[in-house]
Amino acid sequence: MATQNGGPHFDIPKTCKGGVCVNEGPDFRVEIQDVPVPEPGPDEVLLKLNATGLCMSDIHYMVNDWAVPPMSEANIKCAGHEGAGVVVKVGANVKGWKVGDRGGVKPIWDVCGNCELCWDGKENYCESMVLTGLAANGTYQQYITSPAKYTSPIPEGVSDYIAGPIMCSASTMHRALIDSQLKVGQWVVFPGGGGGVGIQGVQLAKAMGMRPIVIDSGAQKKKLSLEMGAEAFIDFKEVSDPAEEVKKVAGGIGAHGVVVTAFQAYPNAISYIGDRIGGVIMCVGLPPKDTVTIGADPSLFVFRNLKVIGSLVGTMQDTAKSLEYAQRGLLKQICEVRGLSQMPESVQQLRRGEVAGRIVIDFNKA
Repeated sequence: MATQNGGPHFDIPKTCKGGVCVNEGPDFRVEIQDVPVPEPGPDEVLLKLNATGLCMSDIHYMVNDWAVPPMSEANIKCAGHEGAGVVVKVGANVKGWKVGDRGGVKPIWDVCGNCELCWDGKENYCESMVLTGLAANGTYQQYITSPAKYTSPIPEGVSDYIAGPIMCSASTMHRALIDSQLKVGQWVVFPGGGGGVGIQGVQLAKAMGMRPIVIDSGAQKKKLSLEMGAEAFIDFKEVSDPAEEVKKVAGGIGAHGVVVTAFQAYPNAISYIGDRIGGVIMCVGLPPKDTVTIGADPSLFVFRNLKVIGSLVGTMQDTAKSLEYAQRGLLKQICEVRGLSQMPESVQQLRRGEVAGRIVIDFNKA
């Protein structure tokens, strides 16, 4: 970076490094290759990413086991949607952004901005949404364009290592907790809460005054969960009945809410409510298509006033609020930082469920 006419100037290369999805499908792998640096359109900015988080959604895109068109249909080679970096070029029509500003890219790359859902603060359900890493270039490549109107400003005091995962995992959890309408002092269970999305939910729930319980397995995830604010950690491999353990922790009754981020937990999610009246199950994790259902006898829903609510990703507002929590020190770094050369194996580790918290790839490290 150099200074030109009083402002920063970046020499932009023709190509950059990217983690390219090879052999899309069940046997995919990621290879580090040179990919073209895109040119921003008139309403876009070009970001040089310093960091990208690795999210399980990336795996689903590359495996192509969700009911969505494959990446290859849009000629997308790089997945990823948790990018944090700096603006190095702005399009001709762009206002409010300048070279040198810090910005982030989220799971949704763009929305129409002109439908009832967008007007109502539910742009995360816009029918015209463009998904990052599926229908637009993802954050596994260092240089990426982003619509100026849908790029998230990153405030001072929030590192790229924290901001990257906030773009998806924290903002998604913020939206789920808001939609749950859970209150201060209420118990909320995070099955799979030691993973990258769940652990952000633990931090946010704690910051909002709720009482988080994590159900997961392993010493590493237990340590992380308790450090980030969980009041209890239940290792499902070490107890015979996790639901009964939840009940013991949660006042002998059961949880007020369950936020499911690991789709494998859906079959048992309702059991964590125990005997609680008015509990809520938040469905966040997306299983492979046609593999999982959630349900119970309708009488249970009636007599327990039980609610099941779906929640997708966060909105622009959720991202901004999550970044504020981070700026206040209430969302801490939950990632292990690795260099670009480690991306291929890190993706496979994530796929195998071997990652506590998040892995963040630093593009500036080999």
